Amino acid sequence: MASGLTIQNTAGPDAHQAVAFRSGSDLSVIENCEFLGNQDTLYAQSLRQFYKSCRIQGNVDFIFGNSASFFQDCQILVAPRQIKPEKGETNAITAHGRTDPGQSTGFVFQNCLINGTEEYMKLYHSNPKVHKNFLGRPWKEYSRTVFIQCNIEALVSPLGWLPWSGDFALKTLYYGESRNSGSGSTTSQRVTWSSQIPAQHIDAYSVENFIQGDQWIPLSK
Repeated sequence: MASGLTIQNTAGPDAHQAVAFRSGSDLSVIENCEFLGNQDTLYAQSLRQFYKSCRIQGNVDFIFGNSASFFQDCQILVAPRQIKPEKGETNAITAHGRTDPGQSTGFVFQNCLINGTEEYMKLYHSNPKVHKNFLGRPWKEYSRTVFIQCNIEALVSPLGWLPWSGDFALKTLYYGESRNSGSGSTTSQRVTWSSQIPAQHIDAYSVENFIQGDQWIPLSK
């Protein structure tokens, strides 16, 4: 468990990959922590992880890995990326790395805020056309990420999701959305290879069913 920590990588936006935190431990409970960085801030590497009321900040693939991770009541914030950020950029918030269809891994975001830092939103509003942000892109072939009951703000592209390279993984990934709000949650222009989660399948992405959290997360959480 971890609570009340700030974990930061200060390498700067021009340093490319610079992980602030990596977890590969099963049954991880992390609450009221903040993870600050740029590219690859939070490496949720493997096994089952639960993040509650955390602030996670970065830009390129800043939540990535091949864990079964559940993010509840978290702030997911895009930060300025470049030395000259006014030139614009393309960011993917998540890059899940599931490599096999038999794995039970994926990222679930429930009741989270998807937005930018105050500094980033000033840049975004000054020229929205050059600042492009996406909910995720497929790092590996069976990438799986869902957003449920989240507040997705305007900085997220109407397309929603970004390819990794050509059509890689587009037929094998699962990217789902359900009951989100905010001006970036409109699904009418979403890429054809993402999904609206059917109502009868929502329970598969609960804390209890996705990471068996009722068996190991303290009840006070």
